[in-house]
Amino acid sequence: MNLLAKLLPGAGNLQNLHPLAVHFPIAFLTAAGFIYVLAYVLRRDAWARTAFWFLGLGCLTAAVAVMTGLYAAGGVMVAKSVRQHLLHAHKLWMLATFYLSAILTLWAAFTNGFPKKGRLIFVVLSLILIAVMVKGADYGGRMVFDYNAGGDACGQPIEFSH
Repeated sequence: MNLLAKLLPGAGNLQNLHPLAVHFPIAFLTAAGFIYVLAYVLRRDAWARTAFWFLGLGCLTAAVAVMTGLYAAGGVMVAKSVRQHLLHAHKLWMLATFYLSAILTLWAAFTNGFPKKGRLIFVVLSLILIAVMVKGADYGGRMVFDYNAGGDACGQPIEFSH
């Protein structure tokens, strides 16, 4: 039994570490987007500093999720049809999530956490980031819950069906 399985018995059947990494950027980036919206609507720049920390943590953890996902992609035990219809789309949407989070993080970093010029565009892009992430996460969720990607709970492969 490896150390991870001893510390986290629920992780014992995971094929890779990606499922452990994905929830952090989902939480951090969602919180950042909604706090930025509140900061904009309520004119609370102090709240934007909190949102900036969530955005930065979200970008950092998104990088970890992308790296673990790219590393794991070749070894995920799913049917070729699932790989074609879901895994490829998941990868593209989540790369877009990471790149957009990196752009917003850099923009915020160079403007003291919340830009004065283009603030509404920044907030709208923060909400678009959440939408892109949710779309990509839906593909990942379908792979896990419909086709058992990442686990050993049932036999593989399960063919893709609409």
